[in-house]
Amino acid sequence: MPPISPSFNLGPLSIHFYGIIIVAGALVGGYVATIEARRRGEEPEHVWNALTWCLIGGILGARLYHVLSSPQGDVVGFQFYFVTNPFESIRIFGAFIPFPTALMIWNGGLGIFGGLAGGVLALAIYAWRNNLSILRWLDIAAPGLILAQAIGRWGNYINQELYGPPTTLPWGIRIDAEYRLPQFADLSRYPVQTTLFHPVFLYESLWNLAAFIALMLIGRRFKNRLVNGDIVSLYLILYGLGRLFIEALRPDAWLVGGIPTAQILSAVMIVAGAALMVWRRQQSQSPAALGDVAEGE
Repeated sequence: MPPISPSFNLGPLSIHFYGIIIVAGALVGGYVATIEARRRGEEPEHVWNALTWCLIGGILGARLYHVLSSPQGDVVGFQFYFVTNPFESIRIFGAFIPFPTALMIWNGGLGIFGGLAGGVLALAIYAWRNNLSILRWLDIAAPGLILAQAIGRWGNYINQELYGPPTTLPWGIRIDAEYRLPQFADLSRYPVQTTLFHPVFLYESLWNLAAFIALMLIGRRFKNRLVNGDIVSLYLILYGLGRLFIEALRPDAWLVGGIPTAQILSAVMIVAGAALMVWRRQQSQSPAALGDVAEGE
């Protein structure tokens, strides 16, 4: 697959495909959430009311995670944003003004774990303000969320990022010289036209798509046996498992103690999902919680 230009001009505006893909994923995920809300007897309008706040919280959290990270072998990280290049000049209405590099989200750089934390926090606040069950609405949101993640990962393809080591597999992708990590910058060893790289973004996108199908099927097949929190628990387990293995292919991973941070967080997600499921099922056995099943029956 040849690279695609990451942006195009529409009059005086520069439109970035990354942003278009993120918004498209959010809208598709929101639509799926309305289907789930209606199926559970909830008001679908809450989805659209909360979506804007979840997007804002998610983008802020994702950007914060990214700028605070320190990827190996890459110049874009904490050092770049806060020491080497804290400001860049951008043109606004014909004038160039200094702008914090850390806030330039249109240049890519969003960490999904920070995005999840920010989005969940925004949803929790919305649910609290509107007297809604946070676990119930996390269940409603989970399938659409992981589908949105599957779609959003294609923004990484457009930006020529989230790729793995060189490969001879036929589905490998070409990465232009200016987007390559330092360890792959030697064009005598890794020619631009012939060297292909593992499309790690694609592996995660396909895993997320499979997880979306699994969550939708389980939610319907076992609807009378699920309790609030089961679907989001499965989301945490499934996404964590996929990311745990896929992260091993990333040569630019942010390491903590020699272990990729994303693998540590993925393991935490798996444990948290399993613990939440066990805890909720223990809670559901009490007489006061007998009616607290996922379908509200």
